[in-house]
Amino acid sequence: MQKAIAVISLFFISLGIADAESRLPSGTVFKGRDRFDNLVKSARAGNWKSLPIGERTAAVGRGLVGTRYKSFTLEIDNRVEAPSANFSGMDCWTFYEIALAFARMLNEPETNWTPDQLLHYIELDRYRGGQCTGEYLSRLHYLEDWLADNDRRGLVEDLTRSLGGVGVPHSAREMTVGWRHYRYLAANRSLLGPLAQMEARVSSRPLYQIPKNRVASIEGKLRSGDIIGIISRDGRSLYSTSHVGLALRAADGSLHFMHASSPRNYGHVVIDSTLSSYLARYRTDSGILVARPLR
Repeated sequence: MQKAIAVISLFFISLGIADAESRLPSGTVFKGRDRFDNLVKSARAGNWKSLPIGERTAAVGRGLVGTRYKSFTLEIDNRVEAPSANFSGMDCWTFYEIALAFARMLNEPETNWTPDQLLHYIELDRYRGGQCTGEYLSRLHYLEDWLADNDRRGLVEDLTRSLGGVGVPHSAREMTVGWRHYRYLAANRSLLGPLAQMEARVSSRPLYQIPKNRVASIEGKLRSGDIIGIISRDGRSLYSTSHVGLALRAADGSLHFMHASSPRNYGHVVIDSTLSSYLARYRTDSGILVARPLR
């Protein structure tokens, strides 16, 4: 763990945040070391590194099944933004993100299967251009924005349109509406103006979804480890992403939805019903977007 602390310290020094008050302790940015170590053991025993990136991501996701749901796991400080991972509690975003980052880490020599290397891959995925600047808005806060950025950098491929996606009216405004729920925003209201500008940029881009009544017909084209973003419709008939998880192909060939489910449902990471059946449960869920990890 000393190596992880040193790497995290160097990260902040590189940002010019060298004073002790501005560094986040290792216990803040990384939680659940025992669970991480157990997952590393499972990866070695199962030879997960030999799997293609999608199947590898799904294998990690399966290893995280049962992890309790915890909201706002990315809101770890009032001021300093930093790559972080919590293996003790996950929300829907951090579940798929940790599974994917862990799968990418397995490309490294086994000596690099460490918390600091996992945080490197978290940073690569979570932040605009793959770089955390220490500022809150360097993080990709909306899944549709994450998809555009990661697709542009060749980390994932957006399959939504090729699978029959259609355009829908787009509005990303959850964070400005509910800013009091976000620790960084509540502590620094000067972020609200730049945040609204970011949301306007995201909302101005086309949003495509595969309508949920067409999902059953394309489930056969999906693969384990594909990232499935759920798109919902609000009362104004505007659309934005609202949930996310991973596709998982079962032994019988059916395609299931694996996700961190909120306490009002399961309250932990689960392998749920088939994806199309899951979507049918919720009236406001209108469709999906699909991202396929490439590396």
